[in-house]
Amino acid sequence: MGIQTEIHASAYAGAFTDPVFQSQAVFRALMDTMARPGTITPLGAAAAPPAPLGPGAGAIALTLCDDGTPVWLSPALAKSSVPAWLSFHTGAARTDVKPEARFVFVEAGGIVPGFDQFALGTQEYPDRSATLVLEIAALEGGAQLTATGPGINGEAVVSPMGLPDIFLTLWAENRALFPRGVDLILVAGTDVLCLPRTTKLRHREV
Repeated sequence: MGIQTEIHASAYAGAFTDPVFQSQAVFRALMDTMARPGTITPLGAAAAPPAPLGPGAGAIALTLCDDGTPVWLSPALAKSSVPAWLSFHTGAARTDVKPEARFVFVEAGGIVPGFDQFALGTQEYPDRSATLVLEIAALEGGAQLTATGPGINGEAVVSPMGLPDIFLTLWAENRALFPRGVDLILVAGTDVLCLPRTTKLRHREV
């Protein structure tokens, strides 16, 4: 089997087995978790996209992407059969122009671009911004961060593992743009942790 045949075949497999039920479960999990920043939630469904996209990120793509949501993919994802898989199952088109993307996907270990390279919305229409789906090594076990803001009772402690070293700087710059800015969905396996732009993060003082 040649490479083209493999890419062709992998573009057709790996979608939801029960699309309506599973996409509803994923959407509900994402909305609940975005409303409660810092909580870790199972998506309730998994996809089997081509590598290097993971099962949770694939499920999010199947749920949120459609022909009206241009998608930016990291270089490793763009070179795989993920674009063909996304196009076949969701109708979403890949864009190389970062500000045009509604959704951004970066595989675990991939280089995370600066958040300000993507659509940040406007003062009048802050919802016209990108959502970044970042796969990381784990949602717990990393350096502890204190999260505060809407949806958090007092403060929450999060410890995602696998974020870039400059993450807190990137996030502080993003937070300063409010109401503009990007929102983040962190994914490990089929669990998610959401960080909307309203969330403030700082190193936890031990």
